[in-house]
Amino acid sequence: FQKQDAVFIGSKRLLGKKSKRAMRYFRNVGLGFPTPKEAKEGNFVDKKCPFTGNVSIRGAILKGMVISTKMKRTIVIRRNYLHYIKKFNRFEKRHSNLAVHCSPAFEPKEGDIVTAGQCRPLAKTVRFNVLKVDKNQSSGLHGSSSHFSDTWRTILRDGRLLMLG
Repeated sequence: FQKQDAVFIGSKRLLGKKSKRAMRYFRNVGLGFPTPKEAKEGNFVDKKCPFTGNVSIRGAILKGMVISTKMKRTIVIRRNYLHYIKKFNRFEKRHSNLAVHCSPAFEPKEGDIVTAGQCRPLAKTVRFNVLKVDKNQSSGLHGSSSHFSDTWRTILRDGRLLMLG
């Protein structure tokens, strides 16, 4: 059966008594990210979860838009950025996809904005873990035809960059 690694079940004091509530291990990952309620009260077992498993968050903190939730406990996020072309004095839009482990404490949908923290390698391509999910106001990624341009906080006018606050 599945159990959390950090919880010892065979304690001599607990063998005779039946506890009302099962013991649950959870922790604060730090960096100002709160532990989700589902991680504290849920009954899932995920050793790669930063809140209930054996993974520490260190290094980069990245944001991106969810584009795929088809894998088990792993999502793909898209990070948009601008690349400057010196010859033409212009910017071009580029993007990179990133595989991120998603704990069962979160249920992100396509189009949500996700904050991910770097951790040790969890799989061949997975090196980040979901820390926070911001629900998107527009419904769905594929429903809106201009989802690419919605995520940009900048306007390109005549090739020159204007920042929006």
